[in-house]
Amino acid sequence: MRGHRPEPPDSAQQLLVSLGQLVDQALDRIKYQRARVELAIALQRHMLPPGLPELPGLKLAARYTPSRDGLDVGGDWYDAFVMSDGALGIAIGDVQGHDVEAIAFMGQVRTSLRAIAQATSDTREVLGRANDLLIAMGCDLFATCCFLRFDPVTRDLTVSRAGHVPMIWATAGGRHGIALDSGGPPLGIAPGEHYPVTHRRLTEAGVLVLVTDGVVEGPHYPMERGLAEVANLVRRGFDADPDVLADAVVKTADLTGHRDDAAVLVVRYDGPEEEEPVPPPDA
Repeated sequence: MRGHRPEPPDSAQQLLVSLGQLVDQALDRIKYQRARVELAIALQRHMLPPGLPELPGLKLAARYTPSRDGLDVGGDWYDAFVMSDGALGIAIGDVQGHDVEAIAFMGQVRTSLRAIAQATSDTREVLGRANDLLIAMGCDLFATCCFLRFDPVTRDLTVSRAGHVPMIWATAGGRHGIALDSGGPPLGIAPGEHYPVTHRRLTEAGVLVLVTDGVVEGPHYPMERGLAEVANLVRRGFDADPDVLADAVVKTADLTGHRDDAAVLVVRYDGPEEEEPVPPPDA
């Protein structure tokens, strides 16, 4: 039995009506997508911190650029806050997915980290508890994260990573590198995960730069190449104003041809204060 073919329009007027209906449907879809993107961007801006803390001897700067595909607003984030013990908590991360749900999950991750960091100063515990909390909440997404604690008095730095891009650093003494410390899996995959912690003592002035993978990796641009490019920028500009360095680093994303979000957080710290010499006792 032959299939029944629809009857062709019997007049030019009917054809124009059909075309008009198709145009209306396309415009409705465009309006819906535009509204969805505008909602996602507004939600994302609300989730990011409105400002960064100011502590003696520390200067911070951050940059964020959205995905090049306007329909794929992602869940990259950064954060910095003063912990209950006076140390600086620093976080950067990237949520799986590119939609409103990813942004909402990003807000849950950021809030969880802040809350837990007020109860413990151990970076491995912060990530471990956040991981278990996110799983207990029944979230189906996961997030990479790098969490740091810097004590401006003792100059102790502790770092824990959950599947995230390594940190880049440089010092006034000319040393620089990519911190390829061991880490654990992303947050939200399996309960009871353990996240290694790396301890450092910052004995001279320098800079720490944290990025998301949208900065250093693209469709045809390997992450190793992007990290090397950022490391070179950090080495040459470690003593620049953090805002200037953050601008330079985030532009690396233009080289990678990324379609993902890109976030950068720069932490510049002064060297330890020199103790005033004690005058010799009177003879």
